Amino acid sequence: MKRFIAVLTMSALPLWGGLASAQAPAQSTAQAPAAPVAGRAPLGVTVVEMEAIVVGWSAKHDLFGKTVVNDKNDKIGKIDDLIISPGKAGNTPAATFAIIGVGGFLGIGKRDVAIPTEQLKLQNKQLTLPGATKDALKAMPPFEYQKR
Repeated sequence: MKRFIAVLTMSALPLWGGLASAQAPAQSTAQAPAAPVAGRAPLGVTVVEMEAIVVGWSAKHDLFGKTVVNDKNDKIGKIDDLIISPGKAGNTPAATFAIIGVGGFLGIGKRDVAIPTEQLKLQNKQLTLPGATKDALKAMPPFEYQKR
């Protein structure tokens, strides 16, 4: 009896293999799915855009907390934030203002001022605000966040 069951099992194995292969999905000749889209534009960036991203400034790594100096290399403040304003005529928004903390000691007496990002320059791996002084920045109206 044991021999009969063993022979029956061995003879059924090829049948199970045939069933398994019949149930396996056929090789697809379809192409890879298209890139995902948001509205009508493909999501992600193009190769050209990626090249601009790689050489651009990172808010997290290159800007936040970085010291800003003037053209005489005097420390005049630190970048605390970036403001992204709505674009003109519905264009893509851009980081248009840097919020620079000026004055104070250990955070006491510090105030924030808004500076257009186009006025910041990168010179010798240092963020520079040409022509600025601590006194000039302290004389500016303070930047205050709008309550939402």
